Amino acid sequence: MMESSELEAELKRRAALDQEARTAVAGWSDNPRTELWEVVGKVDADNTGWLVELVTTQGWPRLSEVGEEAATNAWLLAQHADMQPEQQRMFHRLMAAAVEVGEAEAKYLAYLEDRVRVNSGRPQLYGTQFVDNGQGLGPRPIEDRDGLAARRAAAGMEPFEEYEVTMHGIWRDQSPS
Repeated sequence: MMESSELEAELKRRAALDQEARTAVAGWSDNPRTELWEVVGKVDADNTGWLVELVTTQGWPRLSEVGEEAATNAWLLAQHADMQPEQQRMFHRLMAAAVEVGEAEAKYLAYLEDRVRVNSGRPQLYGTQFVDNGQGLGPRPIEDRDGLAARRAAAGMEPFEEYEVTMHGIWRDQSPS
């Protein structure tokens, strides 16, 4: 069993590797830099395997035990477990239980909810997942668009319109010139 300081350090290290691999891939397309996407896939697979082992033996990292940064890093690893959907769904269940008792943040669970839904071919609930469909960046399908603002507010998220502007800014910055 990892002590909380050791766990915090390992989550920080793994999140840094995650972000380093993704930063190396300029743009949002799978197309131009396949070898770099392979590195991202390897980092994700390693992180997912490690997180499965952690949560199986110790449960979901709780805010009160590891702090906000480490808890957010655990979410990041779960968010990027796309190639292992069963494990990602398990992370979602464990994180949802932690949110219920105030030990994880609802806004991050909302992102994971959308990721799990999109990965299983279902519409998202919170509008967090975007795609470049060849005609520009846009949100993946959203269930009950009329209820989007209320769901986002309940999860402590900014209004969708603000998030959409942020996503377009990120996309513009990463698009090939």
